[in-house]
Amino acid sequence: MRRMSAAVMTALGLVALTAAISSAPARAEPDAALHDLVTRHVQPLLLPPGGMAVALYIDGRTVFFNYGMADSARKQPVTSDSLFNLASVGKVFTSTLLAQAVKQGEVALDDPVAKYVTELQQGGDIRRVTLGQLASHTSGLHRVPQQYEPSHRGPYSLSDFIRYLNAWKADDGHEPGKQDIYSNTGFVLLQLALQRRFNTPIAKLLEQRLLQPLGMTSTVMPVPRPNARGQIAPALRQRAVQGYAVDGQPVGEPGNEQGTFNWPGTGQMYSSARDLAVFLAANLGALPNNRPLQDAMALAQQSVFTVNPRFTQALGWQVVRNDDLTIVDKNGGLNNTSTYIGMIPQKRLGIVILANRGKEPATRIGRQIMLALARSNVAASDDGHSGN
Repeated sequence: MRRMSAAVMTALGLVALTAAISSAPARAEPDAALHDLVTRHVQPLLLPPGGMAVALYIDGRTVFFNYGMADSARKQPVTSDSLFNLASVGKVFTSTLLAQAVKQGEVALDDPVAKYVTELQQGGDIRRVTLGQLASHTSGLHRVPQQYEPSHRGPYSLSDFIRYLNAWKADDGHEPGKQDIYSNTGFVLLQLALQRRFNTPIAKLLEQRLLQPLGMTSTVMPVPRPNARGQIAPALRQRAVQGYAVDGQPVGEPGNEQGTFNWPGTGQMYSSARDLAVFLAANLGALPNNRPLQDAMALAQQSVFTVNPRFTQALGWQVVRNDDLTIVDKNGGLNNTSTYIGMIPQKRLGIVILANRGKEPATRIGRQIMLALARSNVAASDDGHSGN
């Protein structure tokens, strides 16, 4: 027989990964020990009317747990296929795109962003900012532009954004490459740079380079609309959860978009626990037949800036030391969503938590569950995956 090509082997490996996570459950109920542990951490902090979807990767398999309501008014429970606003968890998709382009020699982390967003070549200090600094929150740019120019009113158009960047001046507390300042501004600029480098909208880049190869069909960015903030496609919007504020009041319609920036490609991503479980497994090494993408994910997880002895910043990801264990994770939150994806790579253990309520302690819950599992013998009793 002729030997299978590398491309065919890669495709088969990705299909197997997605099928293993997305197929029907082997049992109606999750393993009892895992269910008890996850519920013990989730239930006391879960307030109605919202809910929470959890995907746990352990022992080479994925287990799903769901709690509460996706939409209380419509009496729709949360499922593993409910779509949640990822908020800042979407940043690790952008940083993985960057890492992939670096590994393929298409860009370099030290490239100035003005090399690709050429309007910035007319600016001042912004010309010193690199792609790697944008991805590691070390660019010096503020979290949002209004912190630099508080007189600005309303969302930023692309022309507003370019004007602000060209006028931006670094100071001792905002020097490129010298400090850790969490910056939504920096990631919006990184997305714009990637779009310009490949002459392709960021949503299409994500689809072509990450989502399609991984078989992630329920992870989307908003579809642009004339003179209005984008929306996710109608067919997927039907699966979007209703978001709730910390006081339980509904915030926006299911599938709503928020934020300072308002031009195509700047909205939040939506995804399901089932889809994110594929991304999580891939980041934990479950891509034996796709070494290039595996290498890109590994690069994105590498620490590039030390904040303190227990915390370093990678490309999008944050790296936290907890005694003998290392957690690689990313959280996100808006007033109507709380999200988390985390891993303990040395244990090949990871978790996704998606909540449709603002200010839920998703990060704390995720880390507590992973650390409890990493330091115990609690595990499922078979090799199937469970949940709904």
